[in-house]
Amino acid sequence: MPKKLSDVEGHGKVIDELKKFVTNFKKGKALLLYGTSGGGKTSSVYALAHDLGFELMEINASDTRNAASIDSLLGTATKQASLFAKSKIILVDEIDGIAGTKDRGGVQAVVKLIATSPYPIIIIANDPFGQKFSGLRKKAVLLEFQTRHHEVIFKILKNICKQEKIKYDEDALGMIARRCGGDVRAAINDLQGFAADDKKVTRKEVEEYGERDRTENIVQALIKVFKTTDVDVALSAFDNVNEDLDKIFLWIDQNMPKEYTKPADLARGFDALSRADVFKGRIMRWQYYRFYVYCYNLLSAGVALAKDEKYKTLIDYKQSTRILKLWLAKQRNAKKKAIAEKIADKTHTSSKRALQDTLPYLKPVFQKNKAEAEKITHYLDLDNEQVEWLKK
Repeated sequence: MPKKLSDVEGHGKVIDELKKFVTNFKKGKALLLYGTSGGGKTSSVYALAHDLGFELMEINASDTRNAASIDSLLGTATKQASLFAKSKIILVDEIDGIAGTKDRGGVQAVVKLIATSPYPIIIIANDPFGQKFSGLRKKAVLLEFQTRHHEVIFKILKNICKQEKIKYDEDALGMIARRCGGDVRAAINDLQGFAADDKKVTRKEVEEYGERDRTENIVQALIKVFKTTDVDVALSAFDNVNEDLDKIFLWIDQNMPKEYTKPADLARGFDALSRADVFKGRIMRWQYYRFYVYCYNLLSAGVALAKDEKYKTLIDYKQSTRILKLWLAKQRNAKKKAIAEKIADKTHTSSKRALQDTLPYLKPVFQKNKAEAEKITHYLDLDNEQVEWLKK
């Protein structure tokens, strides 16, 4: 991350406006920074606080989602003077993570604090133009961080290589910069992935990697987890994966036994997976979304560091068959339940009782007594598929 504003590349005019807002701050207005992920919004605020000698108080709206928790943290911050700095900046990151109704007035709580805060409040969003942010937009000055040109990103990557003593081909860095679609964070993640093992980035290696899908697929993420012992590489594995948490659990559960052939590695891997599942259960029970951090850390770094060393064997990672099996079982049960509902309707009882007490006796009748089966078919109004199911 840039330590000072002069380190921020490609946002000259925006940085000037950002600094002007804070140094000429007037109560009653916030600054709303918006733009695509990896555009430098958060890091620019940190750099500004460093340059001005201001204390920075940050809350993440994805973790602090409702009115009560926002009032507790943000409200307290606006009422207390800075202890060691000239003043303070209050940063509300990932405002997209809260919604007014669902999270019990989170956005409205931020709007109320803007009116009374003696310190500048800076809010960060990817897309602030939804209906839920209409009240917030009225209280804020909007400032867009536009997508940076690939030449700017190339310069950032080149500087990182020099500081980290990474050998590189300029063509390779240029390819990474162009493929990231303006997302500097994604470009740095790619650079780290290429350079993690031997501190070297070559054109051949980047070409073999292929065109970057900015929403990484799950297989690429699994490679980062299973084929590394570097905690930083592992932690970023699922950052750009467009899969829900339950699916990630299933992918790891399905493929870890193929990858980790040593019993001790596999045991530690499943221990990390089980601990992540414990936190997921707590999220479901308590709605404490901060535990998502622990889930992803255990699924990425926890599983990656479970092994003593990297396995060289290439594995063809497969999607879990568990969901398919559940679907097939549901389809099989659907016919059984449909028949039970027809029995329940005719016998004036519950579907559950029909399943338990009546249906088991119908199957032998349909298999051995054709005449009686025809009577029951007519009486219950069974269709051909239901009759065939009873005959099997």
